Order: sequence, then C-alpha cells, then structure tokens
Amino acid sequence: MVVNPQLPLPTGRAPGARALLTRRGAGLVLLGALSTAVAVVRMRPRPQRSDPRAGAAAAPEVFDEMYRGRRITGSRAAGAGGAWQVMVDGRPLHLMRRADGSYLSMVDHYDSYATPLAAARGAVAELGGQELRDHAGEV
Repeated sequence: MVVNPQLPLPTGRAPGARALLTRRGAGLVLLGALSTAVAVVRMRPRPQRSDPRAGAAAAPEVFDEMYRGRRITGSRAAGAGGAWQVMVDGRPLHLMRRADGSYLSMVDHYDSYATPLAAARGAVAELGGQELRDHAGEV
C-alpha cells in the first residue's frame, strides 16, 4: 500500500460523522445523573419520630398500671446503670436501651419507644391474648 503524505489517513468514521461522547458530553451526563440522585434522596420521606430523650426525662421512676387487662409494673434496677426491671402479669419483660435513648422489648423488637412504660404497652399490644413466657436462660 502506498501512502500519499498529502492525504489524511482514514479514521474509520464516515466523513462528517462526530464522536458520540466527548469529555464535555461525558461530564454533562455525569453532572445530570448526580443532581438527579441528590434530588431523589432529598425527596424521600423520612419517618416522623419524637425525640426519645424528651420522653425519657419525664418517665417516672416506678410505674404500676393495668393496660388492656394486663398488669404492667416497672422500676429502675438498683446499680444496673439505669436498667429497668419491667414485669407483665408478674413475668419479666426484657427491655434493651438503644443508642438513641429509646427502648425496645424482646416481644416487639421492630419498634422503638421513648419510655420503658411505652415499650411495655407495645409488648402487651403485640402479645394480644398470649402469655409472656420466661426467657429460656432463666429458671
């Protein structure tokens, strides 16, 4: 093949065809995708939660009430770093304190509650007519 230095070499594209994606075009596509992603994340609804610390400050040190036909009692455990001892019909209900200050129970561990009393009420509502069982590790 003889190459004429006066003629440009073929580029593999048809004459007059432009590149589909340039650096500028790629930058604009990425900028558009990023701004769309930010808009979608900001529009997503957030769950409404009350501040658990506000309810915890007003929580009584001891409670004893009837709720849906069940007796709920609770008091702070002595020397346990603010842990609560909660009973439903005389059986222990185990509560855990979350990092945000709210509580959850072993019966209803999908919801968080501002106070131990609210967590016990949620557990009673979840139990319905069933009895609370003792923890397997306890005697």
